[in-house]
Amino acid sequence: MIKKSVSLTAEGKKELEKELDELIKNRPAISERIATARSFGDLSENEEYSAARNEQKVAEGRILEIQEILKNVKIIRGGSKSKVDLGATVSLDMGGRKVEYTVVGPTEANPLEGKISNESPIGKALLGHKAGETFEFNDKKIKILDIK
Repeated sequence: MIKKSVSLTAEGKKELEKELDELIKNRPAISERIATARSFGDLSENEEYSAARNEQKVAEGRILEIQEILKNVKIIRGGSKSKVDLGATVSLDMGGRKVEYTVVGPTEANPLEGKISNESPIGKALLGHKAGETFEFNDKKIKILDIK
């Protein structure tokens, strides 16, 4: 199986490492909740036990997921400021509304934080354009004001 590299900013990598540390630190507390709930008796009708086991399953799954991402991480360095590329922060005029986005990999994307994936429709449309250029996206004119 070929491992796919995962593009992250240095900040995104640090956030994942922090999340991984927290999940690992919480392992003993989850195990303790399982042991306590187990002591309540019949496991087939023990809601506390089921909830604690489910919490453990979710946490362990996320730990494995983060570890796999970190094994295959490729750090995004802000590319050239002359055209939109992975890691670029772009200021846009979208029909009179000014917005700013950072183009990141899909793992780190969070539109509410202004981070859009290079694989999203708008991310794909932005790639390769230069500051000052205007292009059409979803029947709207978008002008690239600045690239940082």
